[in-house]
Amino acid sequence: MRFWDASAVVPLFLEEATTGEMRALAGEDPATMVWWATEIECASSIARLERHGALPHARRSAALEDLAGLVADWAEVGPSAAIRQTALRLLRVHPLRAADALQLAAAIAGAEGNMASLELVTLDDRLADAARREGFVVRGV
Repeated sequence: MRFWDASAVVPLFLEEATTGEMRALAGEDPATMVWWATEIECASSIARLERHGALPHARRSAALEDLAGLVADWAEVGPSAAIRQTALRLLRVHPLRAADALQLAAAIAGAEGNMASLELVTLDDRLADAARREGFVVRGV
């Protein structure tokens, strides 16, 4: 199982430069773990592209359906006080945005403290760097 950041999930249902690589990675291990808010982050990407005219309405509907298919199959790490506290610590020691700190805190919770046991998949350089410093093997970047 791998923990997937939203940045790496989006190319699974929207055609991007990294789509082939992310789909191949997902095919190697279809067991996916994500943060509770990943679906919201992905839907935000779809909405933003549509607002900017980069995603036709018909493709938006298909992307939302594809996203729903992914959501049905993944394991979610839900919000908790422990994740909030970990995210606050991560913000103090790494140059992360709030959402990335929550993603990384959820991955730490998903790994049950044994970061070497769970690969983290992201296309975000800052998150990848912080994840490596926390002990994760990072894929995608």
